[in-house]
Amino acid sequence: MTDTSGTFSAFNESLIGVNRADSLPKSWEPQELEQGIYDDWVARGYFTADPSSEKPAYSIVLPPPNVTGQLHMGHALDHTLMDSLVRRKRMQGYEVLWLPGMDHAGIATQTKVEAMLKETEGKDRYDYGREEFISRVWEWKEKYGGTITSQMRAIGDSVDWSRERFTLDEGLNRAVVTIFKQLYDAGMIYRDYRLVNWSPVLETAVSDIEVVYKDVEGEFVSIRYGSLDDDEPHLIVATTRVETMLGDVAIAVHPDDERYQHLIGEKFPHPFRDDLTIEVIADDYVDMELGTGAVKITPAHDPNDYEMGLRHNLDMPIIMDKTGHIANTGTQFDGMERFEARVRVRESLAEQGRIVKEVRPYVHSVGHSERTGEPIEPRLSLQWFVKVDELARMSGEAVREGDTVIHPQSLEKRYFDWVDNMHDWTISRQLWWGHRIPIWYGPKDENGERDIICLGPDEEAPAGYEQDPDVLDTWFSSALWPFSTMGWPDKTPELEKFYPTTVLVTAYDILFFWVARMMMFGTFAGTQTPEILGGGADRRPQVPFDNIFLHGLVRDEKGRKMSKSLGNGIDPMDWVRDYGADALRFALARGANPGIDLPIGDDNAASARNFATKLYNATKFALMNGAAPGALPERSELTDADKWILDRLETVRGHVDKLLDDYQFSKANEELYHFAWDELCDWYLEIAKTQIPRDAAEASPEEQKRGRTTQIVLGRVLDVILRLLHPTMPFVTEVLWKALTEKDSLCLAPWPTADDTNGGVEVDETAQRRIEDAVKLITELRRFRSDQGVKPSQKVPAQIDFAAADLAGQEDMVRSIAKVEAPDDDFTSSASVEMRLSTVTLDVALDTSGTVDIAAERKRLEKELAAAQKELDTTGKQLGNENFLANAPAEVVEKIKARQQIAQEEAARLTARLESLPAQGAK
Repeated sequence: MTDTSGTFSAFNESLIGVNRADSLPKSWEPQELEQGIYDDWVARGYFTADPSSEKPAYSIVLPPPNVTGQLHMGHALDHTLMDSLVRRKRMQGYEVLWLPGMDHAGIATQTKVEAMLKETEGKDRYDYGREEFISRVWEWKEKYGGTITSQMRAIGDSVDWSRERFTLDEGLNRAVVTIFKQLYDAGMIYRDYRLVNWSPVLETAVSDIEVVYKDVEGEFVSIRYGSLDDDEPHLIVATTRVETMLGDVAIAVHPDDERYQHLIGEKFPHPFRDDLTIEVIADDYVDMELGTGAVKITPAHDPNDYEMGLRHNLDMPIIMDKTGHIANTGTQFDGMERFEARVRVRESLAEQGRIVKEVRPYVHSVGHSERTGEPIEPRLSLQWFVKVDELARMSGEAVREGDTVIHPQSLEKRYFDWVDNMHDWTISRQLWWGHRIPIWYGPKDENGERDIICLGPDEEAPAGYEQDPDVLDTWFSSALWPFSTMGWPDKTPELEKFYPTTVLVTAYDILFFWVARMMMFGTFAGTQTPEILGGGADRRPQVPFDNIFLHGLVRDEKGRKMSKSLGNGIDPMDWVRDYGADALRFALARGANPGIDLPIGDDNAASARNFATKLYNATKFALMNGAAPGALPERSELTDADKWILDRLETVRGHVDKLLDDYQFSKANEELYHFAWDELCDWYLEIAKTQIPRDAAEASPEEQKRGRTTQIVLGRVLDVILRLLHPTMPFVTEVLWKALTEKDSLCLAPWPTADDTNGGVEVDETAQRRIEDAVKLITELRRFRSDQGVKPSQKVPAQIDFAAADLAGQEDMVRSIAKVEAPDDDFTSSASVEMRLSTVTLDVALDTSGTVDIAAERKRLEKELAAAQKELDTTGKQLGNENFLANAPAEVVEKIKARQQIAQEEAARLTARLESLPAQGAK
């Protein structure tokens, strides 16, 4: 240990009796303090990164929340964990960049603004025109967008606000156009007719993540194709979307199905369309055992039918327009909305005699638009796509080769399942708000053909060329987020210092939709501009982050997904208002196991608030008793209790470091919680009271020295535990640490090391054993006193052989805390208790005569015995019921047996205590 004896000798010897808690408010009221603390941090520039710093770099990009969004519990968890990481790394001496920003959220924002304009002005976007509508969206964004940024400030996010980005800002648009052209020139972007998720309300393609599946009540309709004569060729198929038969071009059967082999190649007339015939084809996809074993094929409006249409080179007539109305069929159904057509087509088929079975209800899962709620229509549409095979291969290799490490490792399989089986990505959206696709079409030539060119960010279109009206999927720009936000495609100090980013923190549910796409574009951009995104000779340059940490989803206390329909959602800002930001953060971090969902409820927030209050009150009490984190004295000058608490602190510190390095937030915060509450607050503070003289003037020099030592140790332990808790609970620890140390800010404090605790020496096992035995002795004495009905403040004589238990040095402390006096010469035992300590079984004799109201105690014990007997009767009946034992789950039976065992022990204890009481009710 560092020689600190000189410093200690010179330390303020008048600590005893000094109240250093005057700077603290009477109680911890987070709502009154937190925002002011945060604003001061930002104003002082504590979170601003310096690319020119020589410190090692640590960087995280914030997963950009939607500009329309508000903080939900998933965000709060995500942000808490990221903030914990970056605050710790700053304290460890890293130059930290936590880069914030927002996503323009194409569909969500356009939908919200269109609804607002419809309600306030009675107009839609077409009434304004493209340019004016987009300007109105920007107005809305500036006025209403970004609510979530104020909420981020409220929960304490230590992001670098000076580098905040928006996915539609000028710099990011430049990056989007650049990579689009790079992909296009490399043959990785193309335009084609493909089946997509189509929203008739939004009139655009939507991504898989914007489709939610719901069980709906539909109808199962069986249709007869071919002859109505049973002796003539015909087939029966069933469908839940009968209107799609207007686009049927085939009926598929299994090639091995003997019932239908004679019909393969047969062509049936379409019931409503002269321009279509229904060909019977054979395909292994068909399940012979399902229904009739025959499947109608509508390639332009069903994903499975589309794949079959490709295999068999079938026609793919589109039967609906972009609004979901029947179109271009040449039938009486043209112009009908799709659900109206469903009824009318069924009725018309019935009139022809083609409904062969009674229509029956059928509940099935149907995709719905997340934004508008209407059923999604699978629809063949001309769209732009990214060819993903090479991009996916590079993304998979980056993880397989260890360039990027996924935490927890168990989720690697889910990642590989996605990137190894990825389909080409639909990137075009028929919206106005977003990055417009940088494709331009020239005037038509004499053959009606048009020249198509892709322009980079610094290129201008020739006269007469028109830009593609579509915009890019929001995930396209988000996929560039790790490097576009730092200035790519330009070479910037930020990219040089902070890229690749250190870790991506996000929930596992967007592993496919966002994480994999960032990996694809990051690896591709690395190959295109290695001189900008290079990482040195010891790494491949193309990974966007070194680590991916995937946490679980926040659920309610019953483990259910939070949703409006269940009414079980929790607004994190309610918790900030009711319990404080620290409580919100600690409740989330304490439950955050890698890749595992987190059930949470108000009880968790209340517990975390109580913990913050406990820290506050304990620190204030310690300061009132002179605690100050001065230089530690030599180990030889410490009491066993001092050594024990410092050794325990070092053990916890070491565990916490390892756990946080492995993203084990739950275990780390759980260990800090129990050390701070159970060992520091509940025990060492109590012990410290016995080691610090109440009246320094009457204390001996030895007692004064021991008191000063205790004040320093107590101050040091508080200093370290507040630093360890700061990343998760930044506000209360900031207030307490500044009062304790009288320094500027905990944000600037160094992360604790062994030098701050016990100097890295081996744990003093003797001191540890003694204190653990003393704690057990005090605990048992307290329980015995309670069982005997002795009032908590009442001291009773007790005969204890401290020497036999090697606790001679702990006698004053034990007697003071346990409220047991040394016996006098006239001591007579009225009760005794046997205690098993680590090295000896100790018999303690006590004289409780005259301290107990016998009548009141007998009444209390009889009431408790009746409750125990009732529990015995209840469990006995359950365990004596053969039917119950035969049908109840094993774990339920075991719980009841455990309850019975506890009740038996309690009844025995209470009976013994009653029998030991005098017969009379006198005191």
